Amino acid sequence: MSRGLGDVYKRQIKEIKDHFERALAKSLHLTRVSAPLFVKPESGLNDNLNGVERPVAFGIKEQNDTPVEIVHSLAKWKRYALDKYGFSVGEGLYTDMNAIRRDEETDNIHSIFVDQWDWEKIITKEDRNIETLKETVRTVYKVLRKTEKYMSIKYDYIQEILPKDIFFITTQELEDVFPDVSSPKEREYYIAKAKGAVCIMQIGDVLENGERHDGRAPDYDDWSLNADIVVYYPVLDIACLLYT
Repeated sequence: MSRGLGDVYKRQIKEIKDHFERALAKSLHLTRVSAPLFVKPESGLNDNLNGVERPVAFGIKEQNDTPVEIVHSLAKWKRYALDKYGFSVGEGLYTDMNAIRRDEETDNIHSIFVDQWDWEKIITKEDRNIETLKETVRTVYKVLRKTEKYMSIKYDYIQEILPKDIFFITTQELEDVFPDVSSPKEREYYIAKAKGAVCIMQIGDVLENGERHDGRAPDYDDWSLNADIVVYYPVLDIACLLYT
């Protein structure tokens, strides 16, 4: 009985992913590209995350034991792939990455095995601004809501919980709103619960209190133009990161 129910959930998860990726690919002009499972250390393509996580590494026997690393994420590889495959301005790629993060802090929504849906597109230098960021976030969020509605219509036991609009706030503004809350994750929880869905911007830089809201790789991430989409999930009473 439980195995049958598990199979149903697996099909529904795949249905969510398939519906979301088709809709977002259409909205943002993205093309699917297969992701690597491992890369060579000297390629510089493995994401070092916060700079302290250890990659899983092994040697390839048929290549004189050449060392390779299981990817942490594809943040760097995506930009390499955009150039390699000749994408133009306004075009982009999406991919479904499998990875292993041996140092991940696990809980009921995190695992050392990562199944991460990701995308990247080319924009002009002039479009690298906060307005483009917000417009893109609204597009992603609109697709999230359409996917939720699709699933709620098809499966009547699934409820729509996402609000109509997403709320924007910077990490410094978030600290200003909750000055007595010392933990960044707690601040994320309170704002997500209050707003339902929130885009938290400028993650990684030092706040006025001398601390960072969260870690971000300094060698590729623009801390003034990045953002996380976080929603409140009432079933677990948590702030759930949907997109970064």
